[in-house]
Amino acid sequence: MARILLGVTGGIAAYKALELARLATRDGHAVRVLMTTAAERFVGAASFEAIVGAPVLRDEFERDPLRGAFPGDPAPAHDPIGHLEVVANADAYLIAPASANTVAKLAAGLADSMVTTSFLACTAPRLVAPAMNERMYRDRATQANLATLGERGVTVIEPAWGALASRSERGLGRLPEPRSLLDAVEAELPRVAGPWDGLRVLVSAGGTREAIDPVRFIGNRSSGRMGLALAAAAQRRGAEVTLVAANVALPAPPGVARVEVETAAELRAALEREFDSSHVLLMAAAPADFRPREAAEAKIAREGSGLALKLEPTEDILAALGTRRRAEQTIVGFAAETGLGIERARQKLERKGADAIVLNDVSRSEIGFESPDNEVVIVTLDGEERVAQAPKEEVARTILDRVEALRARPEARRGQPRE
Repeated sequence: MARILLGVTGGIAAYKALELARLATRDGHAVRVLMTTAAERFVGAASFEAIVGAPVLRDEFERDPLRGAFPGDPAPAHDPIGHLEVVANADAYLIAPASANTVAKLAAGLADSMVTTSFLACTAPRLVAPAMNERMYRDRATQANLATLGERGVTVIEPAWGALASRSERGLGRLPEPRSLLDAVEAELPRVAGPWDGLRVLVSAGGTREAIDPVRFIGNRSSGRMGLALAAAAQRRGAEVTLVAANVALPAPPGVARVEVETAAELRAALEREFDSSHVLLMAAAPADFRPREAAEAKIAREGSGLALKLEPTEDILAALGTRRRAEQTIVGFAAETGLGIERARQKLERKGADAIVLNDVSRSEIGFESPDNEVVIVTLDGEERVAQAPKEEVARTILDRVEALRARPEARRGQPRE
């Protein structure tokens, strides 16, 4: 993994930098943090130190106890110049949040703090995430400063729109969410070999919609969050990932190819086009089980005593793909149940020809649809693995760990003959 240098400047959004540091360390990156004096008015250095396991640096003249090393690396025998050594060891340097004041200093080449001095000395990829009031962000001076940084090869991460620090004020200037910031940093890192290099992974996400008329449809509550987490995790491991998204409003992870679909028929067609060239299928989408036998061409009027629909079953997409799998392919299905139906999941494992079924209880609001967390049971031919409640990104990594284990033991997969 990488060595990430994080610069934190003064602004209410500094609290998000704590979560960014946590995500980065959780994903295996080594992190060092630099702070301005103004940043400490919003968040304490001790919080960062507890998360990353390394002292925070505030002043270019203070001695670094780690002598410029990152967590997990040996410190040099000599005592180097702090602001030069820490950036020499960094694979990327992100300043988030970057205040208007700091952006102006960076554009002017000023070096009056550990954050700005290190920025000048850094030859690794540099990123700046401005966060401020919309009026400050849109001011011609700030825009000119950001343009100058961009012309010098600095990656400027555009701010998000939403609630700002001032009460009841909304606009452009919010610091993007920590996961988006980390994705931006990882996109700038030098390409390194990953455990899934050479694998083509096909992921489905979201829920299909089956038209009743041009306005109404039959669908489900799947947000696609679990599928997106799986796609991102596979991409980070080096896989070439294609995401088939059924009515997913969330953006796809960087580096992931996205195919948009709406209905179960469209989902099946898209998956069939990609399946034969894929090594792993992660079927996290929730296709509608039924669709109207006929969809009205015009909106059905509300007047009347009611509406009767004749429904027909949709295709069992996973089972159909399972019948055409190659021996080296790995198939993981998902089962959303109300209550943990282990026996139902095991029946689906057999009926659909999958190597694993990931079962979750959507009747629980804390892990159901739209929730950032999940708690699942991974059912395989060998047994069950319970995954405790955790963010969906962590659950995704556990699922991929299980996929790796299955691919390392061909006899545990349906794609291989068993004794």
